[in-house]
Amino acid sequence: MGHHGRATVLWSMLLQVRSQCSTANAIARYARSGQLGHARKVFDETPLPLRTISSWNTMVAAYFEARQPREALFLFQRMPHRNTVSWNGLISGHIKNGMLLEARRVFDAMPDRNVVSWTSMVRGYVRNGDVAEAERLFWQMPDKNVVSWTVMLGGLLQEARIEDARKLFDMMPEKDVVAVTNMIGGYCEEGRLNEARELFDQMPRRNVVTWTTMVSGYARNGRVDVARKLFEVMPERNEVSWTAMLMGYTHSGRMREASKLFDMMPVKLVVDCNEMIMGFGLAGEVDKARRVFEEMKDRDDGTWSALIKVYERKGYELEALGLFRRMQIEGVALNFPSLISVLSVCASLASLDHGRQVHAQLVRSEFDQDLYVASVLITMYFKCGDLVRAKRVFDRFPLKDVVMWNSMITGYSQHGLGEEALNVFYNMGSSGVPPDDVTFIGVLSACSYSGKVKEGLELFESMKCKYQVEPRIEHYACLVDLLGRAGQVNDAMKLVQKMPMEPDAIVWGALLGACRTHMNLDLAEISVDKLAQLEPKNAGPLVLLSNMYASRGRWKDVEVLRKKIKSRSFMKLPGCSWIEVEKKVHMFTGGDSKGHPEQPIIMKMLEKLGGLLREAGYCPDGSFVLHDVDEEEKTHSLSYHSEKLAVAYGLLKVPKGMQIRVMKNLRVCGDCHSAIKLIAKVTGREIILRDANRFHHFKDGYCSCKDYW
Repeated sequence: MGHHGRATVLWSMLLQVRSQCSTANAIARYARSGQLGHARKVFDETPLPLRTISSWNTMVAAYFEARQPREALFLFQRMPHRNTVSWNGLISGHIKNGMLLEARRVFDAMPDRNVVSWTSMVRGYVRNGDVAEAERLFWQMPDKNVVSWTVMLGGLLQEARIEDARKLFDMMPEKDVVAVTNMIGGYCEEGRLNEARELFDQMPRRNVVTWTTMVSGYARNGRVDVARKLFEVMPERNEVSWTAMLMGYTHSGRMREASKLFDMMPVKLVVDCNEMIMGFGLAGEVDKARRVFEEMKDRDDGTWSALIKVYERKGYELEALGLFRRMQIEGVALNFPSLISVLSVCASLASLDHGRQVHAQLVRSEFDQDLYVASVLITMYFKCGDLVRAKRVFDRFPLKDVVMWNSMITGYSQHGLGEEALNVFYNMGSSGVPPDDVTFIGVLSACSYSGKVKEGLELFESMKCKYQVEPRIEHYACLVDLLGRAGQVNDAMKLVQKMPMEPDAIVWGALLGACRTHMNLDLAEISVDKLAQLEPKNAGPLVLLSNMYASRGRWKDVEVLRKKIKSRSFMKLPGCSWIEVEKKVHMFTGGDSKGHPEQPIIMKMLEKLGGLLREAGYCPDGSFVLHDVDEEEKTHSLSYHSEKLAVAYGLLKVPKGMQIRVMKNLRVCGDCHSAIKLIAKVTGREIILRDANRFHHFKDGYCSCKDYW
């Protein structure tokens, strides 16, 4: 062959190679952009002789990347020739698709393995959480490179085996930046910052990830000032560096510094904004949290969840429901944390309609099979007064955990259904689930609310000897309440004096409540003195004692207490009640309903009810009015308690045949309790009132508490 002939052959071979490379590149380009159909078309249109092993490997990898492992395996089996890269691709593809057993079968069947094959398998076991098998395979490797060592190091750190990780680290023949950075991160996770810093300082070369890891380690372990000093001397920063420093401030509650840093950030990621929303919110700066939210151009699930969580935790229940409705209008899918927060808000507001709506979304998202979700649902339905649905959710689960049992016991307790609560407690024991301290708080409260003194005392005695549950101060408070409600006020006082721990405000508050019910002024004065020491800014005990003095006509003592209340900066929670009508919550405060747009018709309904009650023999109980005023003024004051305003609105708006559900933030007063019993009788309506302590179901002139509250 002449010179010209040889040149022609070489040129032809060069064109063929260029064509093959071009084909492989096109397949890879389409595969990377997610255009699997185009990639396959290029592959199929390439003549079989021109399909290189690289083309086959790229196409197989594309199917694995698209989560189509069966197609990938089918194509692999059709390959006319395979190399080690082909087999390695099959291993890593199976691992990416969570098919570790299949990957191991391929590994075991490989004709030749290289360091990549071994490392892929070790990485697969580490990712799957089987570090023991990864370690076994690692030590069988004939050859290891820096990547192999680093992968195994990451596995040990993943299991917090810091000492084993350090031994492996010291054995490494070569330590690159990634390996040292991983070791620094491991020490930081364990709070061993001095050892982390020692490694950091010894490094001849660091990258931005190394610096960020060290800054983040200091920030997450509460050494925010040291983190900031290191942050300031970083040769370069990326978005993660800024976020790590910001989270150091937000998690330690230093929102002033966080806010300054946030303003300095060259790029504000969504995660940074979410941090600021939660940080401001938990610091009580809800308006600032809302402002960050509204100024965001892009939001993710975490953004909505953060603001809903802030509203829920800080008592902005109506705003939380408003944001929930906005999410629905804007088509934002509720994630799990948001749904749980909204459910808690529904429970707090007793917003049954919204609660049912969230329950439906949980069912559609298949979250309702979770035991924790079921417990939250049970609590929500109980707090909304829907005992039937609460029981229905409970009965759906054949296996129940202690939290679910506790939700049922506490729910029945809040409704004063002592017998039902005790039955659930005994069934819990029969099912083999041991009770915990929360269980006993629920069941002792149930005994207290329903007057089951004997049963309550027996349960308290059985806590330690039978169930190995050490009684805490909350359990003693329940016992004091149990004895006090039953009129055994002196026995309750003796228990307080014999308690193995110092009584807290809850214990003295329980005793004071019993003194109010049974008019024991001597012990009431002792309780108020103790509460004044424990909660010096709480005016509630003084107001209650003043009411007791007023009922006995001791107006001089009333005047002394009134002056004391006025002279100090007492914290007095204003009474308010609310009712949900057509998915809207209507709030009422004591005094009148001037703030409500339908105030005139509410006043007319109150006047009408006043006439009906007088005909039924109702006589207002003036002992629940603080001031020394005449009977007419007392009657007027009692008529405008917030729960009566809410009940009046319910009678106007809730259709006949449906329960009227009213919530109050404080304990219902005795006069309102008597009045609502009669309102239920004269109107023929069923009224459910949830106050700060429990539920009251009013029907036909009776209350479910049997006047024992």
